[in-house]
Amino acid sequence: MLNIGVLVSGGGTNLQAIIDKIENGYIKNCSIVTVVSSRQGVYALERAKKHDIPAVCIARKDYSSVYEYGEALIRHFESFNVDLVVMAGFLSILEENFVKRYQNRIINIHPALIPSFCGKGYYGIIPHQKALEYGVKVTGATVHFVDVEADAGPIILQKAVYIKDDDTPETLQKRVMEEAEWEILPKAIKLFSEGRLEVEGRKVRIKDI
Repeated sequence: MLNIGVLVSGGGTNLQAIIDKIENGYIKNCSIVTVVSSRQGVYALERAKKHDIPAVCIARKDYSSVYEYGEALIRHFESFNVDLVVMAGFLSILEENFVKRYQNRIINIHPALIPSFCGKGYYGIIPHQKALEYGVKVTGATVHFVDVEADAGPIILQKAVYIKDDDTPETLQKRVMEEAEWEILPKAIKLFSEGRLEVEGRKVRIKDI
């Protein structure tokens, strides 16, 4: 059984997509053993509780440094024997100590086709706003392994979403979630759990069963 720890900061729609795929059998031999939010009162915590998943807020502001915050997260995930960390809309920066502790065992979903509209400051609705401002015809979502630099780790999966002439940042955000994020994040977890992801430098190779 693969123990998954999920990091969240908001409504938890990607968390819900993972829960649904585990419950319907698409993702096998995996269990979400803990959900950690960077903020109190977010709906993602309620989603976890509805499915009897232990959920807690560990806020960056409660620690004197990013390093101490990373150590707190490490202690928490180690107490649950977490094998894979999934960032599902987590907005706090992870310190090098945490990233190194779970090297190639942290995956993140980003609402754009990396390397476009990514990096520090590109979160939430901002990548969608920037995509529309730039006038690109295609955007999408990316699942990648997490490295110390924001949105710079090896790419696991990407899926494109075409932009419509009448799109707003909000309609585009919703469609990218529905058509891309909710599909490729569970798929990446499934591939990881099956031992099919092999990291070679910047490339992630998906091995056949």
